[in-house]
Amino acid sequence: MTQETATPPKDAEGVAAVDRALAIVAAVEGAAAPVSLSELSRLTGLYKSTILRLVASLEKGALVVQRPDLKYELGPLAFRLGRAYDASHPLRERVLETLDRLVGQGTESASFHVRYDEEQRLCLFRVDSRHSTLDNVNAGDLLPLGRGAPAKVINYYFGRACASLPKDTPLVFTSFGERNPSCAAVSCPVFGSGDQFVGALSLSGPLERYSEEAIAHMTPLLLAAGRALSERLGGRWPAA
Repeated sequence: MTQETATPPKDAEGVAAVDRALAIVAAVEGAAAPVSLSELSRLTGLYKSTILRLVASLEKGALVVQRPDLKYELGPLAFRLGRAYDASHPLRERVLETLDRLVGQGTESASFHVRYDEEQRLCLFRVDSRHSTLDNVNAGDLLPLGRGAPAKVINYYFGRACASLPKDTPLVFTSFGERNPSCAAVSCPVFGSGDQFVGALSLSGPLERYSEEAIAHMTPLLLAAGRALSERLGGRWPAA
């Protein structure tokens, strides 16, 4: 990533500072462990002096904190924001109920994915199947937007309303060894208020268990769950 090279105009300095501060928070959040100043500079493309100036404000707000070893991690405000999001957002309870129900019907691991940015999707919720071997996906993981069944759903439906879809719109997308050579998935869309696309419901697991019979068993369960969840979220299901 290239280092910052230009000073923004005065009327854009405030926006640029916010963008850079958010980039720092995103880098700290996305790291697998606390990060050093040098690592933050590499991850964000910002000068160390810029990071130190912005981190001072982030520390005052308790969004990012510096540890005794001088590395940075998310602060208590991040936890409070997460708690507030969970408490005020009806999506969590309704999606988790759906995932639990699917796994209880004997499917592979159930998850719900949303678009994160132009290159990545976020596994927002996940319930592991009852099988002894699982695919390596966890809630909070950022995954490529160019590979996998949920990615296909997001790429097809993102920004589209249910009412504008043609009658022959595909509802089920599959992937076999695309993101991970040993994993497979089957996925469908979920719609919400205003009939807008919300995210992708997915059943994923080891490739060896995705026989034609297994997919034939899981697909109607997945579609029924996608339809029911869409209705619970105030959305409609595409016309057959």
